[in-house]
Amino acid sequence: MVRTSKRMLYWAPRVWGIVYTLFISLFALDVFEAHLPFAKLLIALGIHLIPTATLAVLLVFAWHRDWLGFVGFIGLGLLYLWITHLRFPVAVYFIISGSAFLIGLLFLADWIFGPGLRSSTRS
Repeated sequence: MVRTSKRMLYWAPRVWGIVYTLFISLFALDVFEAHLPFAKLLIALGIHLIPTATLAVLLVFAWHRDWLGFVGFIGLGLLYLWITHLRFPVAVYFIISGSAFLIGLLFLADWIFGPGLRSSTRS
């Protein structure tokens, strides 16, 4: 039981972080509706993929440092709330910021409870 809990606690924030990063990257696809010339399209796509790159870099650094995942995802969720000035429907914030907060809390849980679970299964 402890081994299963350890695995779930370890993998949950990482898998959800990957899924969240892929979800955020879908928003970059609206660039193709603009019918821009190829060079401008590549520039616009690069600009639209900055949030995805930010999440990917955060996830890479947080993979072995749970506290970084906690601080980073909570911080990005708060940053989104601050940047948008709460002008969208509440559902948007549950999906975008709420997901970031959930991932951050999962990293926090792994940071706090993960080491004890890891050491108890080695015997």
